[in-house]
Amino acid sequence: MRKSKRKHITYRSTGVNYDLVDPFKILMQKQAKKTSRNVMQLGYKEISQSRGETAYVIEANDHHVALIQEGLGSKNLVADKMYLIEGRSYYHQIAQDAVATIINDLIAVGAKPLALNAYWATHSYDWFKHKTRAEDLIKGWRQACDIAKVSWGGGETQSLPDIIKQGCIELAGSAIGIIKPKERLTLGDKLTPDDAILLVESSGIHANGLTLARTIASNLPEGYSTPLSDGTLFGESLLTPTHIYVQLIQDLFEQDIDIHYMVNITGHGWRKLMRANRDFTYVIDEIPEPQPVFKFIQEQSGNDDREMYGNFNMGAGFAVFVPQAHVYNVQKIGREHLLSILNAGVVKGGQRQVIIKPRNKLVFNELGVR
Repeated sequence: MRKSKRKHITYRSTGVNYDLVDPFKILMQKQAKKTSRNVMQLGYKEISQSRGETAYVIEANDHHVALIQEGLGSKNLVADKMYLIEGRSYYHQIAQDAVATIINDLIAVGAKPLALNAYWATHSYDWFKHKTRAEDLIKGWRQACDIAKVSWGGGETQSLPDIIKQGCIELAGSAIGIIKPKERLTLGDKLTPDDAILLVESSGIHANGLTLARTIASNLPEGYSTPLSDGTLFGESLLTPTHIYVQLIQDLFEQDIDIHYMVNITGHGWRKLMRANRDFTYVIDEIPEPQPVFKFIQEQSGNDDREMYGNFNMGAGFAVFVPQAHVYNVQKIGREHLLSILNAGVVKGGQRQVIIKPRNKLVFNELGVR
């Protein structure tokens, strides 16, 4: 592998600045909260604690309803580049990434997915002339919905030539889920000191941090064709599809695991471990070995552990918080799903922060927007 001239590239320098967007999100949440009374017109009630969580939750008679909308981001741009290199569309995997982005957030509040709608916007409808790519997207989306056990209800396609770059597509969607019985609702109020922090393995980068990864590729002599330490191409590794954790979480509930909280580790990286609006310290004693793609990104970007663990999943795609007595059974169920689940740390009383001991006691005490 030819070495490129390295330049320090932070997530912010690629245009992803949470310090700019987070105040906007806070204002948006404040204004949105003023509309909460409207849901009462039909006899429902807002679960106000869900504001700022991964999904918005409404209380019905004998269950809760959870609502989520999410977008894939820029991962499909990597697939477009890899098509030019390999002649393979990769949109079957991209579809799973998009569905997973939506669904993994939905299940983090304890919801079982019910229905999902797609939102696909293009520069022009010429995008769909590429038959193989379009069919891969459709079939992959359907298969991902089957993995998630969710009904694909339809959606919206738009042509936006003045907004979306030529040749590109934006992939997003929304979903609703049911929390039944109501006791399965997980918004952080059940968290207790001494709870175990269990980290479920990721498949790789998932769908977060691709802007930085794409910037790195643009600076490499071989671009996405650069081989990693395990022999895979950089672009190929980036396109490993995101795990969908639905069946794992449903099996945990069905086998009476007392889940106190859950987190989908995406934007804000391991800072997400302190997402619950509680004053606890989350102490991490063990960490998974990050996949080669993360080591490569760190090496090529010049970023330190704070930047990497603060923005990427680093081998841990989902976190489940349970009492210590349930750890063994959770790991056993994980093995049945061919997923490694690491007993990584413990919840302790104290200020709201994450301490990653194996990384020189790296401390995060500022989450940003929940």
